Amino acid sequence: MTARRVLFWLVLTAVPAAADTDFTDLDPADRRILGHEIREVLLTVPELLPRDGAAAQPSPYAAEIASDLARIEAQAAKLFAPGLPGFGPRDAGRTIAFFTAPDCPACARAEAELRDLAAAHDLRVTRIDMAARPDLAAALELDMAPSYVFPTMMLRGHIPPVVLRRYLAE
Repeated sequence: MTARRVLFWLVLTAVPAAADTDFTDLDPADRRILGHEIREVLLTVPELLPRDGAAAQPSPYAAEIASDLARIEAQAAKLFAPGLPGFGPRDAGRTIAFFTAPDCPACARAEAELRDLAAAHDLRVTRIDMAARPDLAAALELDMAPSYVFPTMMLRGHIPPVVLRRYLAE
């Protein structure tokens, strides 16, 4: 039996009806039992844990992420400067560059959601029309609207407010 199968078997047998639970409804005694059993497996099957000094697995997207970050950094003054057209406090602690396009219903909905977020959070939104600034959109390799550019990432397409709140909380 492989180490992963042992751990899977342990989880399924350590707590009654474990296959039917998400483990959030366990009482404290069952949590202790589960934790103890998992600890025992990890101590007896150490290959389940990363070895000391083992290199972390590189992200399959590492090159794309690095490329996005380099493009964002190269265009930062055109994206996040306080005097650029937009909304939210000019001295906000967080900034987003929001790319829109003419006749874009999703852009209008996204802008309304961003205005609500800017009012509730310490957020400045720079609004950039892709038709008026095709050079900037091309430099960032943005090909759809709406798109959001944070100082640390780019998101293409309409992003629901609940997801944006999560990124703002990080």
